[in-house]
Amino acid sequence: MSHSRVETPAALYAAYAEASTQLFYPRGTVRCSADAMFRSRLARDLGCILDVDPDVVAWLCLPVEFETEVGPHVPDFLVDYEDGTRILLDVTEERELPELKEGAALAGFRYRGVPRAEINSGYRLANARDILRYANCRTPLNDRVRMLSAIEEAGSLTVAECLNVFREVQPMTGISWMILHRLIIVDLDEAMIGPETVIRRVQQ
Repeated sequence: MSHSRVETPAALYAAYAEASTQLFYPRGTVRCSADAMFRSRLARDLGCILDVDPDVVAWLCLPVEFETEVGPHVPDFLVDYEDGTRILLDVTEERELPELKEGAALAGFRYRGVPRAEINSGYRLANARDILRYANCRTPLNDRVRMLSAIEEAGSLTVAECLNVFREVQPMTGISWMILHRLIIVDLDEAMIGPETVIRRVQQ
């Protein structure tokens, strides 16, 4: 039996080739469902924000090519949300381009251009970058149970109050991994994570 070869669309192939030469930190991701490939620092930053968005189930880099009136286009991300929404996202300097939104709609996708100002707004991006440094680590079971038990008993704890809870990993490694995996929650928008940052257990 012969199998026909499926050709990668030209624009998609070019996007993969461009992104494969780029290296942006932090390297780790949590909800990226395939290879993490970013064409720009700004795209990597949006990926950081997607990883700490509690409503995001999964995201995929350079997911698809669709036609527009100005030629084929490959968006930065395809994102799946808890409520079932699936949307293509692009990073933009200012406003999204209407021809891209129209092209995505004709291909059957919702689309949004996310401006640089929104990505860089507040403390969320800086905090996401910090904790994603520990995305490839893991909080051991003993430390997880101790941490969750301590929060359950107190209701909430500050980062400073949790420093002595961890025995097998460094405290911020353990805390960061547990935030990324939605076991505990902190306010990523209020300020940079510090000793006074309040930690609560995620309500299931």
